[in-house]
Amino acid sequence: MSLICCGGLRTDFVITTEGQARLMQMGGNAIYSAAGAHLWLADVAILGRAGDNFPSEWIAELAVRGFDVRGICNIGGVQDHRTFYAYVDRDTRIDTDPATHFARIGVPLPEPLSGYVNSTPGQDDPDHYEPLATRPEDLDELLAAPAKQPTTTLHIAPTSIRTQRFLPEAARRRGLGLVSLDPGERTMLPRLRAHIEEVLGRIDVFLPSDQEVRSLFESDPVLTQPHEAARWFAARGPRVVVIKLGSQGVLVFERAAGSAGPGIWRLPALPATVVDVTGAGDAFCGGFMASFGAHGDPIAAAIAGSVSASFAIEHYGAAGLLNASRSEAERRSRSLLGAAQRIP
Repeated sequence: MSLICCGGLRTDFVITTEGQARLMQMGGNAIYSAAGAHLWLADVAILGRAGDNFPSEWIAELAVRGFDVRGICNIGGVQDHRTFYAYVDRDTRIDTDPATHFARIGVPLPEPLSGYVNSTPGQDDPDHYEPLATRPEDLDELLAAPAKQPTTTLHIAPTSIRTQRFLPEAARRRGLGLVSLDPGERTMLPRLRAHIEEVLGRIDVFLPSDQEVRSLFESDPVLTQPHEAARWFAARGPRVVVIKLGSQGVLVFERAAGSAGPGIWRLPALPATVVDVTGAGDAFCGGFMASFGAHGDPIAAAIAGSVSASFAIEHYGAAGLLNASRSEAERRSRSLLGAAQRIP
């Protein structure tokens, strides 16, 4: 089996919960999700767009580490790869107004962030692709290239709502049997709810965060409850819904759990020394889909995803995840066996 991780390639500027600034780090949800998957699966491809200003040495490093980087399309010119995050706490981040947050920690605004608005301008436009948004033809081009083995799984990390609307259909046309989506905070908005419902009918696994659920259903207190939201999402298409709860772990809903009917479980987070939570949710999704695509067991997949996330949060940037060992990953996964609790 192989897995394609689609999403953004970014240059990260992060203010941690401890008020430390981490500048110009390799990032992006395509890279974090691919790294989370690569811990469990050898054949992982990255699908995304880059400008001439995205560091070529980072792409070369990913290739050396065994990732398939043929899906990284250079569209030329200087593109806006900047992402800024200021963490209010370990589960909440803000990606706007960097000047205020750098002033708060007594650090001058880094020159590359001059004029920064947010990390994803245009991602909430259902009718137009922003420049770095993946198009169906990008997937077609990657799948037309000779592959080491057939690709069966596509994971779409937070990206343009237009990409979310049309990439799953392109994947189906190409014969991919499993498609997952992590929607992202820029698209889980009440005014885009009809488009989210449209997308839910085209995917197999939906992986939002609790924060995104609250954003989408801000006017409906019942649906802001994770277990109610999971049922709502699953009723509109995906067989499996996983809601990421940050430090509280994850909720897993399987619409058809064999003869026992639908099932809903809570899995706690894996204990870890938290240094930087950037990319943890993406790493979880990559680990989840690498595992789920292999055997179809959502609880075992959630354990794999939790292990991937645990490596992501123990270091600044993607280094801890990229350097994680399979033997340590397996040891951590054993500590979560039997930890999932079924909710009536």
